[in-house]
Amino acid sequence: MAERRIAVCDLGSNSFRLVVFTAADGWWRRTDEIHESVRIGAGLAETGKLSDEGIARGLATAEVFAHFCDAVGITDIDAVATSAIRDATNADAFLSRAALPVRVLSKEEEARAGYLAAVNSTTLADGAVLDLGGGSMQLVRVASRHARELQSWPLGAVRMTERFGLGSGVASKKQLKALRDHVARELEDAPWLPKSGARIVGIGGTVRNLAAAVQRAEGVPEFGVQGFVMPKDELSELVARFAAIEPSERAKVPGIKYSRADLILAGAAVVEAVLDLGGFAAIEATEAGLREGVFFDNYLDGDPPLFDDVRRASVLNLALQYHMDNAHTEHVARLALGLFDDTAAAGLHPGDARERELLWAACVLHDIGMSVDYDDHHKHSKYLVLNSGLPGFDQREVAIIGQAVRFHRKGMPTSGGFDKLLRDGDLAILDRCALFLRLAEDLERSRDQLVAAVDVQVDGDDEVRLALRADGDVRVARWAASREGDLFRRALGRGLTVGADAVRA
Repeated sequence: MAERRIAVCDLGSNSFRLVVFTAADGWWRRTDEIHESVRIGAGLAETGKLSDEGIARGLATAEVFAHFCDAVGITDIDAVATSAIRDATNADAFLSRAALPVRVLSKEEEARAGYLAAVNSTTLADGAVLDLGGGSMQLVRVASRHARELQSWPLGAVRMTERFGLGSGVASKKQLKALRDHVARELEDAPWLPKSGARIVGIGGTVRNLAAAVQRAEGVPEFGVQGFVMPKDELSELVARFAAIEPSERAKVPGIKYSRADLILAGAAVVEAVLDLGGFAAIEATEAGLREGVFFDNYLDGDPPLFDDVRRASVLNLALQYHMDNAHTEHVARLALGLFDDTAAAGLHPGDARERELLWAACVLHDIGMSVDYDDHHKHSKYLVLNSGLPGFDQREVAIIGQAVRFHRKGMPTSGGFDKLLRDGDLAILDRCALFLRLAEDLERSRDQLVAAVDVQVDGDDEVRLALRADGDVRVARWAASREGDLFRRALGRGLTVGADAVRA
């Protein structure tokens, strides 16, 4: 299919953001973005109106967005307004003069967009979604991946900052208690929250900034916050830290953006209160947001429009963006998974299904770095894997996939500096994933699918023999695979022999 470009404009209470999504032939990605901290909701809680200054900033930014779309030739534009513009009694003073046609989302529509973003970028099936913006907060109860409750409250970071005077100076315990009590009163009409399950996914700039700050404090290797789980006690430590310093100092906390420094305390305190009220031990961050939710509503079929399998969809989406040799990649995956299954059946490793999925992902993505250059393409592939985020996978899993891809050509696999993400046993998983991927790549070295399959034969306690099934000369494949003896012994504890004669396929 021809490339389709759609510009989603999120006209929020705090910032206006335009994101360009490009989609074609089964893949999609963000390809451009511009934003401005408009603060159109400033003062709304007190007056019920958009200020003249806020309207002027909003109109100027909307005009920039319109000119940008015209300059780059985008005609498919979906501009949506949220809490501040929805609630303002003088919203028409902005809407009637905006350079773009604007769709004002209802509370339910805004909550639904956040739900679509979260469920299409994580494996959340049962639990809750929190979307904290500048003017409002949405909570959605999710059961079997469907939205069962969608509610919205005027608890956004801008509103709470203004209402409780948290935008300047240090904050007192009295101020924070008043905010928490207010959140508790507001959420009395959500009795389902503590019963929604153990898992909550958060979207929005506040959650992303908080997750980045916790990452920096933990010294975790950073490649975005997608899938990062933020424990409640570490969030509470951040709230206490922010409360004890002025906004100008909050901006110096690693991970916190300068434009959000005066709002981050109120936003963090609201999130903390929700976790307390719902009995959640942690909150999972996703880099998807309302804009992705609006895009998914335009792009995906179904009611609701959901990916059947988020993990599989994210791997295939990344692979398709780089136009790989599908026949080669699919055959490498087939050979690698066959080796995994047969060696597991022989008792050489546990054969864990989740480990098998990580191997499959590494096989599909191992060559995407060739879109940068053939030389060092294994390193380029790793970079692309890490920086894609791979929605649906947690950061530990992405690190393992990235390292398996990194070592699909040569060298002995290492943690690559991801020790703080890895668990006991993960280095052994990495060794096996790298081994099976590398053997499959070796057997498909001529990129002609000559080796149709491999028979695994365990000879005694110290040797494994691979008998290649093929209808032609396999000298290249045998030569390449025979070099993997050291990694084979480290990963599986056995020696490796590759059969001298091919078995007819």
